[in-house]
Amino acid sequence: MSIVPNLAAETASIQRAEPVGLTSRTAFDEAPMLIYWESTRACDLACVHCRAEAVSWRNPLELDTAEVKNLFDQIASFGSRRPPHMVITGGDPLQREDLFELIDYGRSRGIIISVTPAGTARLTADVVRQLKAAGVFSLGLSLDGSTEERHDTFRGVKGSFAWTAAAAQMASEVEMPVQLNTMVTNETLADLPNIYELVKAWGLERWALFFLISTGRGEALTEISPMESERLHQWLWDIRNEAPFMIKTTEAHHYRRLMYRNLRQRGLSDEAISQMPVGRGFGIRDGSGIVFVSHMGEVYPSGFLPLKAGSVREESLVDIYRSSDLFRSLRNPDLFTGKCGVCEYRYICGGSRARAYASTGDPLGSDPLCPYQPLVSEP
Repeated sequence: MSIVPNLAAETASIQRAEPVGLTSRTAFDEAPMLIYWESTRACDLACVHCRAEAVSWRNPLELDTAEVKNLFDQIASFGSRRPPHMVITGGDPLQREDLFELIDYGRSRGIIISVTPAGTARLTADVVRQLKAAGVFSLGLSLDGSTEERHDTFRGVKGSFAWTAAAAQMASEVEMPVQLNTMVTNETLADLPNIYELVKAWGLERWALFFLISTGRGEALTEISPMESERLHQWLWDIRNEAPFMIKTTEAHHYRRLMYRNLRQRGLSDEAISQMPVGRGFGIRDGSGIVFVSHMGEVYPSGFLPLKAGSVREESLVDIYRSSDLFRSLRNPDLFTGKCGVCEYRYICGGSRARAYASTGDPLGSDPLCPYQPLVSEP
């Protein structure tokens, strides 16, 4: 299936560029931009792609209320000019009885907080209003099909589509920004144009496409091919000017190559690009600008890269992020191997470290989803 029928789907057609700039401002050595906290793995859904392999009960070894408040204290101690943005995810955060107490504490420490609840019967209009009143910055909702049948089949529970749509409507009414997350797999690819139309109809602020990493239950699904990925990126670029919302990709960092190339062809300088929202996202990837804290306090470069670097129960998140060998290596694109290590886009892109690990067992290896061949050959 070609999402952009008029695009030549040949590797040779991928445009090449001179070595790019934007290398000095893409490091996130001192503090991440995004911190994901897996509040629990308990969830009433049974999603076919679930990274966390969520279950219907809460783990007694989860971080308790006091431990989470300590985590918030650690986050506040990063002391960066721009405090990291905390995303409370799961499982389903609504399964925690202390959720609003924790949101209140985190906000008191100056932390920007977003919440990604599951599309279940727990996600009522009243809950959305409470989240808004608590000072939650934005809501993350998931939609993996343009119809009830498609989405509910993917999520494993009938009614999830309706609950998600109702939550999006209520968020719009209380003026809470919503990021709609869609999983990109071989199974969802053909439906993406229809989901795009739905995002427009719902009036949301951002559409985030999560490209499948074969981990957790996602191992049962099929990733799209490198050239399907390239065609999809071209389609996303083509619709971005008409879309009334922002579009971003997750674990498909090579979209930045296409964006950078097109912006340069329009005559924009590196400095101008660096000031744009797309430019501010350059260099962010697993372990570089992103950190993930599990429901038991384990620290990972992301939820899709299952290499533990430490635990907030034993040491500070600040120290783990800044000083662990794993995180330091992931923030240095010159250590990457294969074509990612010599690619002229390695500083603004760097490839998916999670997919490199899932495919090769090496988090510093090449991302097999990118079809681009660098100007410099591999050593």
